[in-house]
Amino acid sequence: MKKRTMFLTKAAVIAAVYTVLTLLSAVFGLAFGGVQFRFSEALCILPLFSSAAVPGLTVGCIVSNIFSSVTPLDTVIGSLATFLAALLTRKLRRITVKGIPVLSMCFPVLFNAVFVGAEIAFVSGEKTLLPVFITNALSVGFGEALVIFTLGTVLFNIISKNRRLREFISD
Repeated sequence: MKKRTMFLTKAAVIAAVYTVLTLLSAVFGLAFGGVQFRFSEALCILPLFSSAAVPGLTVGCIVSNIFSSVTPLDTVIGSLATFLAALLTRKLRRITVKGIPVLSMCFPVLFNAVFVGAEIAFVSGEKTLLPVFITNALSVGFGEALVIFTLGTVLFNIISKNRRLREFISD
């Protein structure tokens, strides 16, 4: 298979899996709003292995956020946060602590906390935005951190330790 075709196929599969896992989270009320525990966010470790994960996660987030109960603005803001986090995760993937790319794994937490926290504060209609922003940034960031550092770490270890899976996913 040609390199470009393989890249697009990987990105499309990642986008589809991200969307399915986000909508599964939505069934439990965990995908949108101030409290988020999207199972799909575990996939945010995939840029550590493949550049196709950057557009894959971004498109998956765009499609998922079309279903957002917060605001249509979530499609733009949430997807921008995912894109920037995936890009930096990919760029800084070689910085590790005992073989674990801890810094890269922090980008999805940081970007989602700040961007989505700000978005929720903005659409809340409250006059004092800072307390609403801080509350939502902490809530979104906490949920994101739980997913990344539990499910994401498990996924990272599975891919890292399985040579065939790593070769299949990696660029």
